[in-house]
Amino acid sequence: MIREALLYEKLDDQNVRCNLCAHRCRINPDQIGICGVRENRDGVLYSLVYGTLVAENIDPIEKKPLFHVLPASSSYSIATAGCNFACAFCQNHEISQMPRAARMIAGDEVSPQDIVRQAKKGACKTIAYTYTEPTIYFELAYDTAKIAHDVDIKNIFVTNGFMTPDMLEMIAPYLSAANVDLKSFRDEFYKKQCGAKLAPVLDSLKKMKSLGIWVEITTLLIPTLNDSEEELKDIAEFIASLGKETPWHISRFHPQFKSRDLPPTPLASLHRAAQIGTQAGLKYVYCGNVPGDAGENTYCFNCRQLLIERYGFRIINNYLSGNKCPHCGTILEGIF
Repeated sequence: MIREALLYEKLDDQNVRCNLCAHRCRINPDQIGICGVRENRDGVLYSLVYGTLVAENIDPIEKKPLFHVLPASSSYSIATAGCNFACAFCQNHEISQMPRAARMIAGDEVSPQDIVRQAKKGACKTIAYTYTEPTIYFELAYDTAKIAHDVDIKNIFVTNGFMTPDMLEMIAPYLSAANVDLKSFRDEFYKKQCGAKLAPVLDSLKKMKSLGIWVEITTLLIPTLNDSEEELKDIAEFIASLGKETPWHISRFHPQFKSRDLPPTPLASLHRAAQIGTQAGLKYVYCGNVPGDAGENTYCFNCRQLLIERYGFRIINNYLSGNKCPHCGTILEGIF
């Protein structure tokens, strides 16, 4: 299934400029953008993945990870092939890099109506646009999000944050929350490891907050690449500038894809990063990919009472009184 793309402009000689993500690709006739799924056909830009799902599952929302959005609820999670990044450590590289690496687009044809219908059937409170980068299948996400919004199903993005302000403004009325990867605080890392730039990600995070989208941030802590104390302080301070209520998920790296020569993240490094986040004044700092670690739990930032106890993606105990700490009455920020 294909359809004409949103957010592009026509240029001279049947060239087009895609204004969906921060690459802002200038695409010549019969050529495809960096994402591998947006093609210029005779001066008209088309999405090649509209309604072509390569993944469709019911997940716990904690898997996104979103710890402050409807805890213990299910999220209908979808993806198409393709991505506007080329991360050397991507855990979903088989589908994210498929259009470029395998020169193919696989998937099953599914309409936005079908997606919402399946979400309702699965008693899902949210639809997550995840696994690959939702920006590159924006037309499908946008059409689905509008339908879901009308039947009181919330929409969430799990994203690298490399989108344009125009795209965020367009989706904002229908997007309740996003988990954004802040992969590093160094432009060199983004260029070398992802084929991108840092600044647009920081701009997107600021824009999301200004639009009232609930934001949680994830940093995959990769030994020797983004785990210096100086860089972690920079990340923590930036997140604090967005709002100290913004949760920071620090995830443990495991060797994969083109980064198999690196070791897994030492637990001590993970805990040190979490300490840096707390010292920066962040209210909620989490350690991910370490089932059973105390860093998976949510505590009241005021009295340190345990509020939500987790093991992996599973909630063991939820002590919240609505959205408040039962001990001191402090409100837990998020969507509850």
